[in-house]
Amino acid sequence: MKVTVIGAGNVGSSCVEYIAIKSIASDIVLLDIKKGLAEGKALDLMQTSTTLGFNSRILGVTNDYKATSNSDVVVITSGVP
Repeated sequence: MKVTVIGAGNVGSSCVEYIAIKSIASDIVLLDIKKGLAEGKALDLMQTSTTLGFNSRILGVTNDYKATSNSDVVVITSGVP
């Protein structure tokens, strides 16, 4: 299963972490409009994979909606605080 989370803020990154830990999806895309934010959060989460025991692949992207193609689920957490 592939899940996309749009919005790499606190809610979005927490959502991705939960999806990975619970093995809900094998592929997770974290997308944000702020350059480098989603990539950094995805890298941080991937580096915890051995500690937290998940095998999901997490990809962070900035405005690259092609990476979200074939997603089974899309979660939108974006918004202005």
